[in-house]
Amino acid sequence: MTCRQTSSRLRRALKTVLGWGLGSGLACLALPLQAEEALAATAATNAEAPRGFAWPETPSLNFYGNPGLLDMPSAEMMPDAQFAPSVSSFGGITRMNLQVQALPAVSIAFRYTQIQDRNLFGFGDFYDRNFDVRFRLWKEGTYRPAVTVGLQDFAGTGIFSGEYVVATKTLSPKSLPGQFKLTAGLGWGRLASSGAITTQGSRPGFTPGDTGGKLGFDRWFRGDIAPFAGIEWTNGPWGLKAEYSSDGYYQETELSNVFERRSRFNFGAEYQASRQLRLGAYYLYGSELGVSAQIQLNPRHPVTRMQVAAPTPVVPRSSWAQDEALWTQAWAGSHSAQIKVRDLLAEALKQDGLILESVTLKGTSAEVRIRNTKYHSETLPIGRAARVMSRVLPPSVESFRIVPTAGGLGLSAVEIRRSDLEALEHAPQAADAIWAVAAVEDAGRPAKDALASEQLYPAFAYSFTPYTAPSYFDPSVPLRLDVGVDLKASYSPAPGWKVAGAIRQRIWGNVGDGRPGSSKLPQVRTDAREYAQYGTTLNQLYVERRWKPGHNLYARATLGYFESMYGGISGELLWKPVNSNLGLGAELNYVRQRDFNQQLGFRDYDILTGHASAYLELPKNYLAQVDAGRYLAGDIGATFSLTRTFNNGWRLGGFFTLTDVSAKDFGEGSFDKGIRLTIPLGWLLGKPSRNAYGLTIRPVQRDGGQRVSVPGRLYGQVRSAHRKSLEEQRARFWE
Repeated sequence: MTCRQTSSRLRRALKTVLGWGLGSGLACLALPLQAEEALAATAATNAEAPRGFAWPETPSLNFYGNPGLLDMPSAEMMPDAQFAPSVSSFGGITRMNLQVQALPAVSIAFRYTQIQDRNLFGFGDFYDRNFDVRFRLWKEGTYRPAVTVGLQDFAGTGIFSGEYVVATKTLSPKSLPGQFKLTAGLGWGRLASSGAITTQGSRPGFTPGDTGGKLGFDRWFRGDIAPFAGIEWTNGPWGLKAEYSSDGYYQETELSNVFERRSRFNFGAEYQASRQLRLGAYYLYGSELGVSAQIQLNPRHPVTRMQVAAPTPVVPRSSWAQDEALWTQAWAGSHSAQIKVRDLLAEALKQDGLILESVTLKGTSAEVRIRNTKYHSETLPIGRAARVMSRVLPPSVESFRIVPTAGGLGLSAVEIRRSDLEALEHAPQAADAIWAVAAVEDAGRPAKDALASEQLYPAFAYSFTPYTAPSYFDPSVPLRLDVGVDLKASYSPAPGWKVAGAIRQRIWGNVGDGRPGSSKLPQVRTDAREYAQYGTTLNQLYVERRWKPGHNLYARATLGYFESMYGGISGELLWKPVNSNLGLGAELNYVRQRDFNQQLGFRDYDILTGHASAYLELPKNYLAQVDAGRYLAGDIGATFSLTRTFNNGWRLGGFFTLTDVSAKDFGEGSFDKGIRLTIPLGWLLGKPSRNAYGLTIRPVQRDGGQRVSVPGRLYGQVRSAHRKSLEEQRARFWE
């Protein structure tokens, strides 16, 4: 439907409702022709995505996945929020790395290493998981090098542990092409196992059979100290590297024959194949050939530019409603007139991908409750709803109240004056200006005289989508994977009510071939292998109720089969004021372990679990969360997590859980910990979408510190429509 067709249809309807003589001067929902032409030009411009982006310069990575040379680190830092998976291999040693620039001066890394069995420890190929952290002490200056201090494998078994202080200086001689980076540093541990120049205290070594997972305070910056150095030259997409390595690979070469180390010097060549991909080939330690592949992504720089249809401009009432007769409030007393205004709103919102739940109309005010099924941002649909209201509602309506909803639950209420909307669209700093005059309040419940949209309830929806179910770090296979399809369906008889289920059909996979679980605790998660033996399963089947029991309060109750392993009953209460950075919640679950075949039966293990939660929104879109209570294995403790959220939907965070289970009883890893990552589908495809791909990477999956996975927990959705989140994305109000 064209803009003029929409204008004509709505103009006729408005005449019927209000008896207005709008005349032929209106076009496109009371827009002048010039505005319509401007809209078309804007839409055409937005549709033309540029061919490339100015991605920030990124340092190359070493074989450990850190910014560096070949095996040795450099003092460089990646751009803030950079996300860099890489894989490297040489001499029977393969490393899979994940490097994240958590803060401008702090980066963290997770690594999984495989060493081929060459009589190293006597039990086949060796696999190790470890974490790194790096801190930049100061940036590079005109004459001053950048300096970074790092801890490698600081919480693992210690086989790869090492610390370092390193400096890097960039030079661009006018007489030579390209750019040179000079690096020199001092290393401890692995990075001082060759060419030591002095010693500082004693350093405990690696002990086979150590469960790992504990901070190695007694090893940090202790033992031998050795220098290392190197140079990197880059010119266009090509780069050359050379280094003097202080890693003697004693365990791999002296205690075994993984490879033969003949030299301390390493050389390599790298090629930047694309903005994201870098490839390298190397000659290491005088005897080995190596290869690497590095992928660098940044949440702030999408793979494909987001393409969103341009919004319709706001046209002040002064340009089309100059007749005083048009400002009458008499229409608000007519039920039929209100019904027609509701239908006009619903139709106009639909053009922007929004669903009208209900509308409450008064002579000078209107409240709309909208359901966003298209956009990740909640600010963008609020802005578009305000534009729709400015085009459709009679001129007498000055106060707009827009309530975003999820699952029939009102999340917040944004109040905007229509006159402010008309005045500020093209004002300097329009995004800041509109939020300076907008109010964000508790959504409350719908008014008794609210007009609900017809034919929304009862609602039935279904989807048929592929799924992946990975299993990480099995000692015999680093990554196991099941793939298949999910048939999901939901039925909502009324706002706040939902019955949902999912049938899963595994097509291919090898998760069921993993090692059997063993534990001193009840096997609440380590028997995942047993659940992966079946092809067709009932993944979920539950009924959910959401409601607002009071001011700033949100509630959920869920009954049924929550996940593949557990079913039961769950209740949750959340206190979260819309203008506060603090939220408090409580959840109580009685669950029973499901049969391995994941049909309708249960096993004989049941437990009452529950947690009290505190959420604190920090600057720079960080969220700190603490959940304290009882876990599935009956252990009692708390989970601490820190998550960074980006305005485009990326989320990256880490967590650890400490309970009353000892490291010995917990087993390998000593305590539960891991990394969470969420990548929005829209970021990859360049089209608006609320879907995302999420994964949790644990160094090892054990039974301590485990929670049941309940669908629809409240905080994430509620937070997304509260003031801090809306203001962080305030520029999208005008998109």
